[in-house]
Amino acid sequence: MKLLLVEDEEMLSRTIAKGLEILGYAVDRAYDGEEALYLYGLNEYDLMILDLNLPKLDGMDVLRQIRKEDEEFRVLILSARNSLEDKVDGLDSGSNDYLTKPFEFKELEARIRSLLRRNFTTRNRVLSCGCLKLDTAAKRVYCGKKQVELTRKEYALLEYLFHHNDRMIRAEELIEHAWDSETDLFSNSFRFHIHSLRKKLDAAGAEGYIVSQRGLGYRLTYGEETHE
Repeated sequence: MKLLLVEDEEMLSRTIAKGLEILGYAVDRAYDGEEALYLYGLNEYDLMILDLNLPKLDGMDVLRQIRKEDEEFRVLILSARNSLEDKVDGLDSGSNDYLTKPFEFKELEARIRSLLRRNFTTRNRVLSCGCLKLDTAAKRVYCGKKQVELTRKEYALLEYLFHHNDRMIRAEELIEHAWDSETDLFSNSFRFHIHSLRKKLDAAGAEGYIVSQRGLGYRLTYGEETHE
């Protein structure tokens, strides 16, 4: 999943981003309100973590502007404004959750995980496709009873395919949700990870589950052949 972290304190921003990247998230960072809106309009994100005390444009103004365009986009406020009135104002203005500073990183990650689950029509924690089962909370994948050991990038790609298995997903869309915006879209990293993911699934007994068609993209399905 791809996140936009809006935090003007550089050290805190770097620490949060590093922790989330270790967990497998792709993270872009903005340091003021205007940059946040610019990146929001430029890229497709699954969730925004939004500080309120921002330079150039206050976080509440950022939130209100987003809500004028999109009522569904997930926004988690992370702010030192900790009064009841601030929390009520943030939630009434359209944030999906409100976490105050200082905070424990585990709680932040749990809230992000909870909000991302709400992004999809299914509320099941465990998703299935043929013999494959994907546990979105534990971030584990099984083929039957056997766990399939995946890297963070491989898991991120497979999870996105699981959530959108009703259509072909272009490579650019997969890259956008598994890598940050600094990634070179023309590098071999994506093809390497897709190849490695397919190889591991094939070895586990889920052969041919990732279908590809040149010019159209990739899709997770059961019992079809791949076409490069």
